Amino acid sequence: MMPPRDTRVERGSPVTTITARRRPVYQRRSGRAQYCRWVPQEDHVASARAVYDASADHYVEFVGTEISAATEAPVDRALLVAFVDLVKAGTSRRVADVGCGTGRATAFLAKHDLDVVGLDVSPAMLDAARIAHPEIRFEEGRLDDLPVEDASLAGVVCWYSIIYTPPERLGDVFTELSRVLNPGGHLLLGFQAGNGDPVHRTEAFGTAFSLTSFRHSPGDVCNRLEHAGLEVRATALREPEFTHEQTPQAFVIARNG
Repeated sequence: MMPPRDTRVERGSPVTTITARRRPVYQRRSGRAQYCRWVPQEDHVASARAVYDASADHYVEFVGTEISAATEAPVDRALLVAFVDLVKAGTSRRVADVGCGTGRATAFLAKHDLDVVGLDVSPAMLDAARIAHPEIRFEEGRLDDLPVEDASLAGVVCWYSIIYTPPERLGDVFTELSRVLNPGGHLLLGFQAGNGDPVHRTEAFGTAFSLTSFRHSPGDVCNRLEHAGLEVRATALREPEFTHEQTPQAFVIARNG
């Protein structure tokens, strides 16, 4: 999920599983969701949820609800197509877009005839996704605790959804992704590249909340994927091409062992 372009911050959104007992506090008034503004700042998932809940309308206005040349470079779009081809080469087309935001990548996968569900932490972003793409199923779910059965997916896309996960927590995420992928299932990651350095912002995206993102090391990501049983099949690194990008963009395709 890509933040609004005029904020000069970078793409991504994590996801969290929400059940009836763990649902974030919000109320509907006059048909519109009103979201709780308090969040424990030490919780990276809750912090991201709060920011995206508070900035969903702004996100839709400036980033949109579709993959496009305005927000994805040719390399980015080509890798999404490559992921589709890898999935179609198998026997199942059931996939998940984890950290789906407004359903941009989810809609792309659906238009390429994949059976896709979008998962995200932010109720407000999911509301926007359902309005933009009423024919697609969207649910709340988190990267390290997905509401998905074991070995039930042929593919998972995490399109900039790991950038709020601290490097030391990536192993938990990748183990969970390996759990839900069937043998031979594929994973596509997109993220800002760096050395694992954190970027902390106060009043992120014009909200009252602070948020920390991480520019992950591609080598570290690949090592943690392999440790989780995911075989790295391809990597790509491109230089910044858009005004909202201040760092190289990294992509990894891995296959479940």
